[in-house]
Amino acid sequence: MAKIEGIRIKNFRSLKDVTLGKLWNLQGVHPLTPMTVVIGKNGAGKSTLFDVFGFLADALKLGVEESCDIRGRGGFERIRSQGQVGPIEFEIYYKEDGNARPITYEMAIDLDDSGRPFVQKERLRQRREFQKHGWPFSFLYLNDGKGAVWKGEGKKIDEDKDNFDVFNFIESLQKEESKETEVVELSDKRKLGIATLGSLKQHPRISAFRQFIEGWYLSYFTPDAARSLPLAGPQKHLNIKGDNIGNVVQFMEREHKTRFKKVLDRIALKIPGVDKIDTEKTPDGRLLLRFNDKGFHDPFYAQQMSDGTLKVFAYLLLLEDPSPPPFLCIEEPENGLYHKLLETLAKEFREHATGRKGGSQVFITTHQPYFVDALEPNEVWVLEKGSDGFSIIRRASEDILVKNMVDEGLPLGGLWYSDYLDAR
Repeated sequence: MAKIEGIRIKNFRSLKDVTLGKLWNLQGVHPLTPMTVVIGKNGAGKSTLFDVFGFLADALKLGVEESCDIRGRGGFERIRSQGQVGPIEFEIYYKEDGNARPITYEMAIDLDDSGRPFVQKERLRQRREFQKHGWPFSFLYLNDGKGAVWKGEGKKIDEDKDNFDVFNFIESLQKEESKETEVVELSDKRKLGIATLGSLKQHPRISAFRQFIEGWYLSYFTPDAARSLPLAGPQKHLNIKGDNIGNVVQFMEREHKTRFKKVLDRIALKIPGVDKIDTEKTPDGRLLLRFNDKGFHDPFYAQQMSDGTLKVFAYLLLLEDPSPPPFLCIEEPENGLYHKLLETLAKEFREHATGRKGGSQVFITTHQPYFVDALEPNEVWVLEKGSDGFSIIRRASEDILVKNMVDEGLPLGGLWYSDYLDAR
């Protein structure tokens, strides 16, 4: 499954210039871990970092102008870093799978002459199969909506052949590139090129990246929404607000009946006070969730359960998805949860992210030390406000003292609570 190894953000609110993980021109650092957790004080920029992924997903679906306005963002000038005049820029360094050559996606957004946001630059690039160093080859490059795109997946080579001649290969490759490259011009500069070209069969690498972003899951879960009774009808995946839990339950009960019974039993074991979870079918064909609390004979329905119980159930159901999203982003999962449950939840997220079946890459923001207690220093990034008011970020494992204390058995969350992770 595809995985983000690094990301750079410029001029997006408090994130004037921050980098997490590895980039094509930053090969000397470790990539992002399967589960990445960002911690920091209130106002440090955690919600802004979460919204970066939401903004990118919205831009792919809706275009950059509408994405600047929705979800309370307030328009381009409100989200561009204060006092900055350059474009908002994003760079994502990712792999389609563990053995694939990394691909870099770059995108810059600015205002046109009429003051409307547009895509100033867009690029996808990847080193050729034989290439170990140097600039990756751009198989998509757009500037102001105009540019070139290279069709295909890239030429395969066999360097083990006795008669392999790299110079002849490069010469033939350059001829092929000139033949397979086409000039393109977008009709709407407010739409991303990957949205248009990624729908065409002749651009499989662009299509794969588009599908990767389309598959992201950003959790805006609200317990009240989860208590609603949606119309009957199975739905394959949990939506961002969680108000279709009943529909997902209906889908899994119908399509994965045996597996779903085991899923409910596993989830029940992980929620304190819950002895059993099952379903009840209504006359109109809906499935209601029933929670059997220990000590009570009659079950409680989801509409009667606490916020924390519904939230944990939603997260665990999400992790049990038979075809999970490639990227899972959750903001402050600790809200409304009993503190002793947080370590269990962190371990569930890690087990999902590092599982043999290739679960989702998980990205979490939190300010709860009990959650951080279950983490390793290389999984944690500390976000702080710099002296200029903009956010700075660093990996907890970069602090040798902190790393050594964790190696000696001290919990990372406790060290954070004791200010050992603060800038010194």
